[in-house]
Amino acid sequence: MTDEHMHAQDHTHHGNHEDHGPHDDHEDQSAHGGHGDHGDQSAHGGHGGHGNHGGHGGHGDHVGQFRRLFWIMLVLAVPVVGLNETFAHLIGYQLPDSEWLRWVSPLLGTVMYFWGGRPFLTGAASEIRSRKPGMMLLITLAITVAFVASWGSTLHILDRELNFWWELALLVVIMLLGHWIEMRSLAQTTSALDSLAALLPDEAEKITGEEVVKVAPADLQVGDVVIVRPGASVPADGIIVDGYAAMDESMVTGESRTVRRGEGDNVVAGTIATDSGLRVEVTATGGDTALAGIQQLVADAQASSSRTQRLADTAAAWLFWFALGAAIVTAVVWTLLGQPDDAVVRAITVLVIACPHALGLAIPLVVSIATERAARGGVLIKDRLALETMRSVDAVLFDKTGTLTKGEPTVTAIDPVGGRDKKEVLALAAAAEADSEHPLARAITGAAQAEDVAVPQATDFSSSPAVGVKATVNGAVIEVGGPYLLDQHAAEELPVADKWREEGAIILHVLADGDVIGALRLADEIRPESRDAVDALHSSGVEVVMITGDAQAVANTVAGELGIDRVFAGVRPEDKAAKVKELQSEGHKVAMVGDGVNDAPALAQADVGVAIGAGTDVAIGSAEVILASSDPRSVLSVIELSRESYRKMKQNLWWAAGYNLLSVPLAAGILAPVGFVMPMSVGAILMSASTVIVALNAQLLRRLDLTPQKATERILERSR
Repeated sequence: MTDEHMHAQDHTHHGNHEDHGPHDDHEDQSAHGGHGDHGDQSAHGGHGGHGNHGGHGGHGDHVGQFRRLFWIMLVLAVPVVGLNETFAHLIGYQLPDSEWLRWVSPLLGTVMYFWGGRPFLTGAASEIRSRKPGMMLLITLAITVAFVASWGSTLHILDRELNFWWELALLVVIMLLGHWIEMRSLAQTTSALDSLAALLPDEAEKITGEEVVKVAPADLQVGDVVIVRPGASVPADGIIVDGYAAMDESMVTGESRTVRRGEGDNVVAGTIATDSGLRVEVTATGGDTALAGIQQLVADAQASSSRTQRLADTAAAWLFWFALGAAIVTAVVWTLLGQPDDAVVRAITVLVIACPHALGLAIPLVVSIATERAARGGVLIKDRLALETMRSVDAVLFDKTGTLTKGEPTVTAIDPVGGRDKKEVLALAAAAEADSEHPLARAITGAAQAEDVAVPQATDFSSSPAVGVKATVNGAVIEVGGPYLLDQHAAEELPVADKWREEGAIILHVLADGDVIGALRLADEIRPESRDAVDALHSSGVEVVMITGDAQAVANTVAGELGIDRVFAGVRPEDKAAKVKELQSEGHKVAMVGDGVNDAPALAQADVGVAIGAGTDVAIGSAEVILASSDPRSVLSVIELSRESYRKMKQNLWWAAGYNLLSVPLAAGILAPVGFVMPMSVGAILMSASTVIVALNAQLLRRLDLTPQKATERILERSR
């Protein structure tokens, strides 16, 4: 479509407020209609995007179990270790010569083995049944061999040096501590979904006839009208039918500023009306609500397995066989050397050292914390693979309308003539448009409010299809319209109109008593955050591409203002996916950012599909990442999180696997010829230290501020 055709079409409909003038992006306009309805739905991930409900209960149970067991076993371990002959000899103190003291370590050690070791014993049985050996089986092998050897020593069946009660106690306590840390970390990453559910009120006030009845939110049905009082939260997804309020949507978008919502606007369950009461008609209940949808998305995300996770699982399985083989070789070699006692000690130490506990924790903990941090920053990760892929994206393809721009017209320039000034022309145009509800009329009245212009009272408002609007203001007839309005009065358009038309803008002229007093330039307003987003992407080495159904002139204007590298203009909805393929065929790893129904195929085709804030259900379904807000800088949050979490994964994998590969030969006694033999106790301490280090390293991700502004500032700062 040519600029002239678009211009004409924009103004032929100006008179009718129902058809005031189409949006400058015809195919994207369909997407824009869905903004209010679905943006908050995607956004609900802001608090819930990191764990399903059921999973959290399980983690909570495990936290309590391991915490209680740890403290009980720690108390029991004190006499087991302190009254153990081997430990006393090692430290260099003398135990009283008492027969009953000799039985404290064996008896309490047995309690520790069966009670404190029960989680590991049952876990090992489960791994054997599933034929997937791993961490639990290795721990069980270590404590079982220590338990059997210690009883053999206590009953004088085996050499007294094989008295390992104190090592057994130490191993059980340290392993319980490691598991307690792990479970507590996992529970923390899934706790926010509980807080999301807690946002819903305990009861809702439903209007039935002349009465207000209190009911449970679960009992509400579509079509019910509920009262939301000031300071109360919305009980169900719905549309405001009466009232205006500043809504606190921070639990949805992560932004602390309230958002003004009024009649006709959609609200999501859990958001809070901070200053005024509302009446809301329920539009979704039960499994159809945004909350239920997000919970399902989160469940899918938690169930998805990533490449790095599969690598860690494979490494853990190989490590089991590596450790078992090393233990057998160690036992055989030391036995052949004529030292069977050392063979047992070395074999046990190898099994303790090689436990893949840290390896098993390295990836899932990072992913859990990463998805939790993302959710709190307003980013919902549906697919863990997307989180890994985002770090290597080298081209981001933005849909223009509703993504880089606000998707609604705004007054961008005023050209007054005839001795008038800009504010006077704007005031008169706003007065004439005051009774119209069309987006162009709202843009003009909104501009007057933003400029704090005093708008006079208008009378005798009327609209004429394909011409414009007319009203009497301060005794003068004020008209606002397009080309047909000028034709009626045989008036010439202002010279600036040609320049504005080349830029793809909507042009309206303002007339007073038939004379042109000025012209208004209206265009889809660029989001103020878009420039920072593009600059930060460039500094990260990422090419920025824009795709739109707009004419080339409109696209070039936006691209020029933002510094975008490449533009696909005039693209039909069904052809957007082909443009993504074109970029991929050039060797690019592409992230597509869009919000409309027409973006869904392109989102699915991209290496990573990102549905931005106001996206529709279809767009959300096609995307792997959902951004709660409409801030394009949120893309930087995802890239930053992807790179940081990948770095933590690599650090943890290298630490966990490298530590085991170096320690196992030492535990086997490879340096025994030069006089160095690693004691089993040292092996237990170092192994658990490895686990704690991995857990603490993953926890450092919590310090990452993923709000769009902070993520963008960090990237721009690094590039300076």
